[in-house]
Amino acid sequence: MTAAVMEHGASVAAPALQLHWPLAADVALDPHDLGALVFGAGPGRHPAGGPILQVMTPALAPARPWLAAWRSPAPVRAGRHGRVNYRCADGLLFGVVTVAEDEWDEASTQEGAPQHRLQHAAELAYRELFGTLDALAHPHLLRVWNYLPHINAEEGGEERYRQFNAGRQAAFAAHGRTLTGEVPAACALGVGGGPLAIAFLAATQPALAVENPRQVAAYDYPPEYGRRSPTFARAALARHGGQRLLFVSGTASIVGHRSLHAGDVVAQTRETLANIDALLAEAARLAPEAGFRAGDLAYVAYLRRPQDLPKVRAEVERHLGADAAIAYVQADVCRADLLVEIEASGGHPMEFRCR
Repeated sequence: MTAAVMEHGASVAAPALQLHWPLAADVALDPHDLGALVFGAGPGRHPAGGPILQVMTPALAPARPWLAAWRSPAPVRAGRHGRVNYRCADGLLFGVVTVAEDEWDEASTQEGAPQHRLQHAAELAYRELFGTLDALAHPHLLRVWNYLPHINAEEGGEERYRQFNAGRQAAFAAHGRTLTGEVPAACALGVGGGPLAIAFLAATQPALAVENPRQVAAYDYPPEYGRRSPTFARAALARHGGQRLLFVSGTASIVGHRSLHAGDVVAQTRETLANIDALLAEAARLAPEAGFRAGDLAYVAYLRRPQDLPKVRAEVERHLGADAAIAYVQADVCRADLLVEIEASGGHPMEFRCR
């Protein structure tokens, strides 16, 4: 799939949505790009123009800056709504919003407001996100990428990821959004610094949430995982024009609601890939005509420990093949006992140059 626009192993005419993964000599968007996430650019690289989310985490393979850019052949319109920088085309909208936690002013906190800075930042960011979707008539949230500093650290007696979940859920509720069922695919990873940074893809048409029969739905987790459950689906299945699109959320070594294989990155990787296979089987049940296959997806693997790259890569290649379209970055996973998380997408042509 290197340097070629492919779908399920065959060249296709340009459809409504494509994914391009170039190495990033210059952090900038093509005129037809809806938006992008850039990995490995470092704090000195400033994204130029349009909704580009700079993920403050090291790139492992490739060990150079690279972009994951979503592209549409339709005319692209750019704008800003509140804090959200966005581009939209043909019923799809890609946006980016960042909120610095130090914007929270304890002196101005009203009764009942969040008592943790990250919770406040998450609620504010998601309120801005939903306000943008409502204003621009793209109400259906398909996929969200969340990056927050020090995700596993405890602050004010509560883990920061749990604070984030409380803020996210509060914004969903405030905007009349469901907290269960038809919620978006998402990931939440820990980075070393910077603001709370969120990128998202939304549409004028709804997606179908996909759950994994091997796992408890995240929104149904028991209270031991926090006072508010995570608000996301294991995957989202969307139809856009003639495309069937699949967005696989950040997936880890969890069965039921328990983390498995503590300390064993190879076993965790194997369990993670089994969970992705289960999601593909469920997607095939819901949309048998789509024909999603594991070897045709685009993947990002997040590794807590960079030194685990050879082991994780070997297990991935054993499962998916040496030509799998996958990039590896370093990031903290949402549970401290998890060492690897893998996300994916499919149904769109991709140009993969991250070799």
